[in-house]
Amino acid sequence: MIEQPLRARPTAGPFTVGVVGAGRVGAVLAAALRAAGHTVVAVAGESDASRGRAAALLPGVPVAKPSAVARACDLLLLTVPDDMLANVATMLSASGAITEGQYVVHTSGRHGLDVLAEATAVGARPVALHPAMTFTGTDVDLPRLAGCVFGVTAGPAERDVTAALVDDLGGRAMWVPEEKRTLYHASLAHGANHLVTLVTEALEMLAAAGADDPAISPADTLRPLLTAALDNALAQGDAALTGPIVRGDVNTVRAHVADLVANAPQTLPSYLTLARATLSRVVTDGRLLPIRAEQILRVLDEASPAATTATAAQPLAENLEG
Repeated sequence: MIEQPLRARPTAGPFTVGVVGAGRVGAVLAAALRAAGHTVVAVAGESDASRGRAAALLPGVPVAKPSAVARACDLLLLTVPDDMLANVATMLSASGAITEGQYVVHTSGRHGLDVLAEATAVGARPVALHPAMTFTGTDVDLPRLAGCVFGVTAGPAERDVTAALVDDLGGRAMWVPEEKRTLYHASLAHGANHLVTLVTEALEMLAAAGADDPAISPADTLRPLLTAALDNALAQGDAALTGPIVRGDVNTVRAHVADLVANAPQTLPSYLTLARATLSRVVTDGRLLPIRAEQILRVLDEASPAATTATAAQPLAENLEG
C-alpha cells in the first residue's frame, strides 16, 4: 500500500511525483525529474510494455492503481492518450484522489487547461506541458531532452513552477495560449507525421523507378537531399524551395504526373496537393510569373481525376481493416 504524503503540499518543489500512464513519454519524463531531485513515488501502467518501461527507467518505484498513485503525490503526471485525458482527470477528481493544492500536469499537445476542469474544480493546480519531441521510451531519450522545447500552458499562479519543471527537464519553455493549443499541435503533426508519409512515398517512387541496387538503397539516395532540404527550410523558409515548380518547368511537371499515374498512382494525390501548395507560395513571393503558374495549375487540375481514381482504388476503410 502506498501512503499519502502527510506534509503540506509544496509550492515550488522538490515534489513527490506520481505517473498515470507509463508510456514512452511518461516513463522518460519521470526518470528525468527523478534525476533532477524529485521523488517518483508511484506509477500506474496496465500493459506489459508500460510495466517494462517503469522497471527499466524507474527501478524500485512501485506500480499501483491510478487512484493510489494520485493520492500519493504532490505532482501528478498524466501521460495518457489525448482522448482519455478528460475521463481520467474526471474519474480521479470525483473519487477524491486529486485534491486541493496538488499539481496536475498533462503532456498532451492538443489540450490546454480546460481538459483538467474537473481537477481544477477541486482545487488542483493544472499545467499543460508537451515535449516537442518523439520518444522511444528508453534511456536514449534522456539526453535528447536537453534543449527540447516544451509547449506549456499554465495560469499565473502556476507559471513559475511550470518554468522550473521545464528547467529540471533540461528543456526550454514555449508559452502557448489556451486557445492556440490545437493549432500548436497541428503544426507539429503536419511537420513531423506528414513528413514521414511524404518520405515514405518518395521511397516508393524510387523503388518503382528501379532503384533496387543493393549497394545503393532508395534511402541512401534521398538522405543527403532531404537532410539538406530540411536544414535549408528550417533556416530560410520558402527561400529554400527549388525544383521544377519554382523554375516554371511546365513540361517537367507534366511528365512527373504522367509517370506517377502509370507507375506510382498511390502517390499522385499528395504530389498534386503539395505541388499546388508550392505553386501558391512561389507566386505569392514573386518568383514565378502568374502566366507560368496558370500553365502548371492546368496540368495539375487535369490530373485530378486520375488522383481521385488512385485514391478510390485503395479505400481508407480497407486499409484500416488491414
